[in-house]
Amino acid sequence: MFSGMVKTVQDYINSGETPEILFWVGCAGSFDERAQRVSRAFSQILDKANVKYAILGTEEGCTGDPAKRAGNEFLFQMQAMQNIEVLNGYGIQRIVTACPHCFNTLKNEYPSLGGKYDVVHHTQFINELLDAGKLAIEGGVFKGRKITYHDSCYLGRANGVYEAPRMVMERLDADLVEMKRCRTNGLCCGAGGAQMFKEAESGEKEINVERTEEALATGAEVVVVNCPFCMTMMRDGTKHFGKENEVKVLDISEIILENNPE
Repeated sequence: MFSGMVKTVQDYINSGETPEILFWVGCAGSFDERAQRVSRAFSQILDKANVKYAILGTEEGCTGDPAKRAGNEFLFQMQAMQNIEVLNGYGIQRIVTACPHCFNTLKNEYPSLGGKYDVVHHTQFINELLDAGKLAIEGGVFKGRKITYHDSCYLGRANGVYEAPRMVMERLDADLVEMKRCRTNGLCCGAGGAQMFKEAESGEKEINVERTEEALATGAEVVVVNCPFCMTMMRDGTKHFGKENEVKVLDISEIILENNPE
């Protein structure tokens, strides 16, 4: 999937080395133009921190999350088993991904099928790098700027990861303003559960529009997300209100990279 100057696991094996982590790029991070920028940003962060990482490249398949959430358990298990065979064949132990959907599936759904790995979300890993002194917040690009953070469902309520992303943002010395509904009471962007890939059902308002209203009500100039699906929904929300030029929607990795320019 994601390619470029990034080494694949096979590249490491060919040179007799072993990567520290596997960067699981995911379908969105590989094929969605906006999410590709997040994949590049995170890979640049890993480079800056001198982390030995690899991707699977063309050997990476969809985790099966959309199929499972849509009710096709058979397709999910087919996709999962194919990935597990590849991961186990390479002896992969630690996986980092920028997609909460991949994170949740690899972490919670794969073990029962024989795929047991240490799975970490990229916000957690960035926090680890900062704690270890391998990465530093420089420049203060966001110092004093008003930002708000959207808790993605599969990172937040599904897995209880609330503090790692906020700990990263606290280091920016920005003015973090929480939305009315956040943390355990956070509101879905409207894309989870395979809803991303179907037409909206009848109702008075799109969920992403309501969530964007809450984000705009904070007065923040940046909406921070940690998920490619949330990225799409929140960007569509700012466009709905004609605010896409005033309010930016950025992934945490992009914000950290802005504080660590080339």
